[in-house]
Parts: sequence; structure tokens; C-alpha cells
Amino acid sequence: MTASSNDVSADEFSERLFASALATAETMSVYLGEKLGWYAALVDRGPLTSDELAEHTGTDARYAREWLEMQAAFGILHADLDTRPVRFAITAGVAEVLTDPSSLAFLGPLPQMFAASFAHLPELLDAYRTGGGVSWERLGADARESQAAMNRPWFDRRLAPSLAAVDHLHGRLSRPGTRVADIGFGGGHSTVALATAYPGATFVGLEVDAESVQMARRAAVDAGVADRVEFLLVDGAEATARGPFDIAFAFECLHDMPRPVEVLSAARASLAPGGSMVVMDEAVSDEFSGPASDLDKIMYGFSLFVCLPDAMSSPPSAATGTVMRPSTLTSYAHAAGFTRVDVLPIEDFGFFRFYELMTD
Repeated sequence: MTASSNDVSADEFSERLFASALATAETMSVYLGEKLGWYAALVDRGPLTSDELAEHTGTDARYAREWLEMQAAFGILHADLDTRPVRFAITAGVAEVLTDPSSLAFLGPLPQMFAASFAHLPELLDAYRTGGGVSWERLGADARESQAAMNRPWFDRRLAPSLAAVDHLHGRLSRPGTRVADIGFGGGHSTVALATAYPGATFVGLEVDAESVQMARRAAVDAGVADRVEFLLVDGAEATARGPFDIAFAFECLHDMPRPVEVLSAARASLAPGGSMVVMDEAVSDEFSGPASDLDKIMYGFSLFVCLPDAMSSPPSAATGTVMRPSTLTSYAHAAGFTRVDVLPIEDFGFFRFYELMTD
């Protein structure tokens, strides 16, 4: 019998759980700093006292002081103890992670995803008992904005160059008149990035969340590509009726779908001859193991609190969850009529792996 994480003493596990509680408190304090504009004010205005931070952000000074002291206690902010009153500052590296939406290191919106879920804990507890769910729509703006904001720098900076390095995909996207589907586009940043990089192509996005559709339409207007991008409030299972497409994409959404095979089948049927589908999803391990990698751990967190309840909110559901192994995706693709699934040579793309689904 091999050793596992269970081979720990009570004292050791107590220390671990205490450390987890500290991390939870830290994470939620980051949520407050992001939502209340406290980090942004420190970046824009330099070192501030609690009274100054409260004044600049329209918040209460006593709460601002408690938050600032907590941030310094956790080592997120620097406290100048030689000044009276104490001034607090944010360093460049911390500021980039928490406030720079163009940085690949940007994780400021990460706590929003868990905050969205924790706001619905009573509903989640009921779902865990009954097999029900809590939909993406119910999770609300925090979940929607968190995913869109964290993925955006990767789409803006890496998506087009990564696809350009795959010759046959780049060639197809570069052809004048190419039609592209983006299924489950969320905030629309994937579609906008591709439309910007490939001006000869037109794009049709399919999404079931109404607020996401509005967000995406605004993004297309802001980027100046709205004349070549159509964002529709329709299920991905309707892709066939919107085709034909030369290529279809599904970026970090297949594992959320209650009926992924149905959507993949529709996407396959929508493809023009020689077309293919590209799925970007989590780069989790090939097989379950315990203890697992940190990537698998965070994906199980997203799955338990966000993605699996979302998928199970619309029965009948495949109940995939965020930890969609390559073998699971391959089985879905084959059930949908695709005959070949390749992992694309796109590396160093955050938490993600790219698959191409084809019909030989």
C-alpha cells in the first residue's frame, strides 16, 4: 500500500486546515479590495492612510483601516510603520497580478468566482442532497465577470499567435470569406481576438447566457469588429442551423454543458467539407490521482462549487464537471460522430489544452 495524504497525524492535519483557513480569509480579502476599488486607489494614488483610502473610494474609514492592516499582515501590502498615521503601499508585482487586466499574470478576478458560489451555499447544499444544480445565470455577475476577465489577456495576447503557429488552422482562418463559429463565447473576448487577427473572416457566436451576450456585443463594438461578428442568444445545439462553418471553436465551456455530445454533434454537422472543431478546455491530468497536482486541485474547486452545479441545473445532464479528462472529451467527440481527436501543439497557454476534432 502506497503512502497517501491521509498518512498524517492529527496535529499535522490541524495545521494544514488552519493554513487553508488563512488562505480563504486572504482570498476573500482580495475580493473586497477588488470590488471596492481599494487596490486601484493604491495603484493610482500611491501610499495612503486609511482615511485617505476611504475618502478616495467612498468607503468607511474604519473598515478601510481593518482591511489595510489585514493586507499588510498577510504581506500583500507594505505598511510604513515610521509614519503616523501609517501609510500603506502596493508593490509593482502585486499590482500587476491584482489590477492589470492586460497581464498574463492577472488573477485579481479569481476570488470573484468563489464569492459568486459562496453567495449561494444554501442552494448548493440542497443541490448536493437532491442532485439538482445552481445555474450560471443564478451565480450572477461575479462568476460571469471573473471568467471573462481572467481569460481575456490570454485571448488578447496569445490566442491568435498560438493558432497562427498551427499551419492548417492559420491557413483556413486567413482565407477570405471564412465563416467561424464560437460556441459558448462568454464575454466574447475569444471571438473579438480572432476577428481582430483575421479581418477576412466572419464570426457567429452562440451563447445561452443573456448577460454574456450583451457583454460580448459591447466588446465587439469597442474593438471595432461588430460588422463581422454576430453574437446570438441561442444554444450551441443550434449550430447546425447557423452553418456552414469552416471552423468551430468552444473555449472553456464544453465541460459546463449539460449535453455536450448534443452540442458537438450539432457543431460537426455545421462544418463545411474539410472543416474541424477546436476545443480549449482545462489541461488536467490524464487520470485521477490523489494527491493531485495543484492544477487539478483548483479545477476540482471550480467544479464542485461552480461548473458541476451549473451543468446539473439543466437535466438530463452528462454532469461532466471542470475536471474533464482527455479520455472523456475523446469519448464525447466519438459519440458525436467525430472520428479523430488530436491534441494541438499549443503550449504555455495558462490552464488550458487545445484539441482538434475532425471527421476523416
